Amino acid sequence: MKTNLHYCFISLMAAFLLASSCALWEDITKDWTGGEASFIPTPMEVVDRMLEIAQVTSADIIYDLGSGDGRIVIRAAEKYGARGVGIEISPELVEISREEARKRGVSRLVEFRLGDALKADVSPATVVTLYLTPEMNSNLRSTFEQQLRPGTRVVSHDHRMDGWTPASTETMPGTWYHDHRIYLWRLGATK
Repeated sequence: MKTNLHYCFISLMAAFLLASSCALWEDITKDWTGGEASFIPTPMEVVDRMLEIAQVTSADIIYDLGSGDGRIVIRAAEKYGARGVGIEISPELVEISREEARKRGVSRLVEFRLGDALKADVSPATVVTLYLTPEMNSNLRSTFEQQLRPGTRVVSHDHRMDGWTPASTETMPGTWYHDHRIYLWRLGATK
C-alpha cells in the first residue's frame, strides 16, 4: 500500500514539474511584440561579453537589430562611449528604450527607431548585434554582405549565420535550461 502511494505521489510530482516547466518555457518564449521574434532580454553579463568580443570602442557605431529594451546600445554608450542605433518593431519597447537612455544620460549617443530589422539600412554600422531567430539571421546575411564594409563585426547571441564561419564562438553558463553562445563574424572574413 505504501509503495503504491509512493509511486502515485512521485507520478503526481513529476506531472506537476513537467507542467510547471512547460508553463515557464511558455513565459520565457512568450511573444510580447506580436512580430516574428519574441522579446527575450539578453542577460547583462552576456551583453558585456558581446561588446568585449566585438572590441567596441568610442569610434564604433553599433546597430542592434531587434533591440528590445535597448540594453545593448545603451550599455555600449555607457561603457565605451560608442554611438548606437536600436531598431525595434514594438512601439512600446522603442519608448522604453528612449526613456532608459534619457535616465542613463546617453541620449546624445543613441537613438531608437521603430522599424523592421529585416528592412533596416545598417550601412553606417561598424558593429551589428543580434538576438534574433536563426531564420532572421539567415535572412539578414545578404543585407549584411551588401551593406556592411569589410571589417565590420557582427555579434549574435545564441544563433549562427548559415553560410558564414565565425571568427570566434564562446559559450557562457546560463540557467538550468540554457547556456549562452556568442558568435562573432568579421565582414570580409566570413566565408
